[in-house]
Parts: sequence; structure tokens; C-alpha cells
Amino acid sequence: MKILVVGSGGREHAICWKIQENKNVEKIYCAPGNAGIELLDKVENIDLKGMDEILEFAEKEKIDLTMVGSEELLVAGIVDRFKEKGLKIFGPDSKAALLEGSKAYAKEFMKKYGVKTAAYEIFTDADKAKAYLETINFPVVIKASGLAAGKGVLICANIKEGIEAVNDIMVDKKFNDAGNEVVIEEFLEGVEASILSITDSKQIVSFISAKDHKKIGEGDTGLNTGGMGVIAPNPYVTSEVYDQYLKDIVEPTLDGIKSEGLDFCGVIFFGLMINSRGVYLLEYNMRMGDPETQVVLPLLDSDFLDILTDTLSGTLDENKIKWKDQSACCVVAASGGYPESYNKGYEITGCETVEDLVFMAGVKKEDEKFVTAGGRVLNVVALGKDLDAAKKNAYNSIEKIKFDKMYYRRDIGKIN
Repeated sequence: MKILVVGSGGREHAICWKIQENKNVEKIYCAPGNAGIELLDKVENIDLKGMDEILEFAEKEKIDLTMVGSEELLVAGIVDRFKEKGLKIFGPDSKAALLEGSKAYAKEFMKKYGVKTAAYEIFTDADKAKAYLETINFPVVIKASGLAAGKGVLICANIKEGIEAVNDIMVDKKFNDAGNEVVIEEFLEGVEASILSITDSKQIVSFISAKDHKKIGEGDTGLNTGGMGVIAPNPYVTSEVYDQYLKDIVEPTLDGIKSEGLDFCGVIFFGLMINSRGVYLLEYNMRMGDPETQVVLPLLDSDFLDILTDTLSGTLDENKIKWKDQSACCVVAASGGYPESYNKGYEITGCETVEDLVFMAGVKKEDEKFVTAGGRVLNVVALGKDLDAAKKNAYNSIEKIKFDKMYYRRDIGKIN
């Protein structure tokens, strides 16, 4: 089989790493990939720009299966285009991708089908949004409705912060067109959980739970990022919590998918909040999470490619999916200054001394050396018999890696 993975981050590195375990895989192309991904035996980076080039390449090379990491391409309809050409692709069509592409659409979907979520209002006018803030209690969460690379969510403690957030998003366009519409919603206290799932639009099968750490600073302080680390399984997802998740989130979501005619095979990633009032859905993502993928796939004891192909062929069987009886911890090494301004081009050393997994993200090769090329540079992932062992292994490994202004949180996996 020839596989095409579209993306360039740590998520795509983990996907390629796991897919190449399948003995039927002849070649994996990663578009555009990164310098670390191409170290995998069966992987070749391919520089494709835009949907047309990706489609043309898949047709020419007779790609057997494509998997897309980019939310922008999914919303733009890459799955629709592939299906029109009779090519197999794992992901939501443009209609289903709106569950991630528009937070306003997703909240209306949740409300319509009884998915448990925070109370909210939607605004396309900045003045009306600011007037609404004068009438409510704080704190609140203000979200750019469109795609903002995981950074368009602002928690506001008071009216001053709320007005500043509306101005940032809607007036100053800090997140570009993603801020043409905002969702203002109730702030929920509790602990977060991430659950990756796959669906054939007839059933939803959930993977092992994870806990992401979004804030840049230790103790969950500072600005939101794309994710500074993650653990799995999530210790807060007890059997009772999981049952509530199935009843209040998964089942009504599946009802909505069927009722809306969202016929696709792909990923649904549930971002959850757990508190004394139950399990709430914060958001849908319609592709593998980053960095959640980097801890979930190493714990998967089944063949990942077989799961994908079974889903596409309508033979998805939850009972065939097996998990290792271990825990995993991922620590993200970032460029100093991220998620705001940062410098690139610093040499990365020590990766070859790490026995645990290193999934590259913002990395490129210059003069046969790895150098930094992004905000989140790489992910160190370690397994252990329990969470404490996995954390210890991950931190022992990341200490062996060096680059100028390297930053990572030292409290990933800390449980309150």
C-alpha cells in the first residue's frame, strides 16, 4: 500500500510512525512533512502546495489511502474532492468539518441535538457583543468562531478583559477572519479531557482518554498554545465519567450526524470539561489532536492502518481495538517566546541519545544539522507502567535534548 499523510507537525510524525508498522505498507508520503519525519524508514517528504497539487499527486501515484492533519484543508473540502475522484481518504467532508471550522455552527449543533455544553450566545457585531457583556456575570469564555490554530479562546475575568477580547478578535482581527463571529459562553470550572474517536457515521468508537496542557506557563498560566504536553490515559476519566460522556456527548452527537446526513469516515475529537455537574463538551475537532495523537498512538496495541481501512470498508469493530496496559507522557519542547514572537534556526542536539520517542514538529535540516523552524519544536514521548513512571521517563529524556532558548513545562501530568 501507498499512503499519503498531509501535514508537517508532531501529530503527522506520530501518524507516519504508527502506520509504517503495517507490513502491507510499501511507502508513506508526507506532505510537506519535516526533517524528523523523513528519518522513518518508509517515509518520503513531498513538497505539495495546496489542494490541487495534493489531489494530482494522489491520482498520479495511485495512493491507496490519504489522511489529512490540516483543519484548513478539511474545511476547504479536500475530502469532497478526493471522493469525487474515487480516491480513499480518511476525514470529514466539508459539511462535517464545519463542526470544527465554525464554533458557532458546532454550538448550534450541540443545542439542536441535546449535547451537554456550556450556555452561550453568538455575535457577528462587536458592539452588540460588548453590550451583552454588560449584562452577564464573569468569568466568561470568548472564542473566535473560525479556525485560529488553537489560540482563539480567551478566558475573561471581568468586563474590562471581555471588551479587550472582543476588540482583539472582532475589531483588530488578531485571528484574522476567524474573528468575524464570536461565541461568548459560560465559563466552566473543572478538569479537561480529550478523547479521540473514529466514526463511519453509523457508530462512534472512542480511543483511550488524554489530558492536554494548553497554557504556556506552569500551573496552567499564561497564554493558550497548541498544546505544551499531554498524558494518557486521563486519570480523571473514571468509568462513571466515561458512562456520562457516552450518554450526554457521544450518543446525541451520533444522532446529529445521522439526522444531518453527515456521511463520512474520519475522526471526531471531543474536548471535554468534567465537573460536579457532569461532563460537558467544549468543542469538536474533526481530525487527530496535537499533541494528543503523540500519546494515544504509542499506547495503541492494534494496527492503526487496519483500523482506518476497516472504518472505510464499513467493518469497524470496537472489540478489535486493543490498548497497552501502560501510561504515556508527552512533553513539548518549544522555542523561547512562543506562542508570541520567537527566533528560528537554532541547532538541535541530543535527539540521537534519547531512547524514548521523539516526534519532530517545527524542525528542518540545514547543513546536515537539525535546526528549529517553529514554535513547538519537538515532542518527547515516554511510556511507563503508570503515570509517574511515564513522566519520569519523559523528563529524563527531554533533558538530553538542547537548543538555544529551549522551553518546556516541568509540570506536565501533575494531578491536583
